[in-house]
Amino acid sequence: MRRRDFINIAAVSFAGVGGLAVLVPLVSQMAPSADVLAQSSTEIDISAITPGQAIKAVFRKQPVFIRNLTPDEVAAAEKVDASTLRDPQTLEERTKEGKTNWLITMGVCTHLGCVPLGAGEGEVKGEFGGYFCPCHGSSYDTAARIRKGPAPLNLQVPEYSFISDTVVKIG
Repeated sequence: MRRRDFINIAAVSFAGVGGLAVLVPLVSQMAPSADVLAQSSTEIDISAITPGQAIKAVFRKQPVFIRNLTPDEVAAAEKVDASTLRDPQTLEERTKEGKTNWLITMGVCTHLGCVPLGAGEGEVKGEFGGYFCPCHGSSYDTAARIRKGPAPLNLQVPEYSFISDTVVKIG
């Protein structure tokens, strides 16, 4: 091994260590702060939601739709052949086992991020009885699956769990 080879190896190693010394603080400063981590989950009381009713809540500064589906809405959603949908998902894939009447989705249209109508009292639910995005006309069915319009995907289902029969934890 020549002296020049040793100097080249030492210089490259020194540059690599220096690069890591710069990248580690840069990447770690992008981690969420403690106050953001504290808001990473939300508990919502669902005892007052009657069948056929939906409410809007907030999770991570974004709207969340919580809908208590009627037996007719559940039957209508299960009757649809999932393979014919743009984003094929069944109602069972979008809800928890034994709680298919509770549909919890993010209230953000997957096209350009508008907030669809249909969760509030008297709002337009679209031609499939679920949600309707007024920005570009996307229509979702009662299982919040895209049925018509430019939206490419169904409304997103966040991570959630039932703490009790009347409280759901999102996040």
